[in-house]
Amino acid sequence: MRYAIVLEKTANNYSAYVPDLPGCVATGHTVEETEREIREAIEFHIEGLREDGLIIPQPEIIVEYLEIAD
Repeated sequence: MRYAIVLEKTANNYSAYVPDLPGCVATGHTVEETEREIREAIEFHIEGLREDGLIIPQPEIIVEYLEIAD
């Protein structure tokens, strides 16, 4: 599966979340660290859903960038 993640710069670090997996979040000091952490968080989140017998949400979020002229 391929989930979209949102990475945000905060005052002191980076944070990430997965719109298709509510509650799945991670933080890190760098973009690379945050990406590693959110990957682990996704795996852990899905594992917990499976253990609890819950449905694993399928990826539905579509991510696109739009160019805006100045």
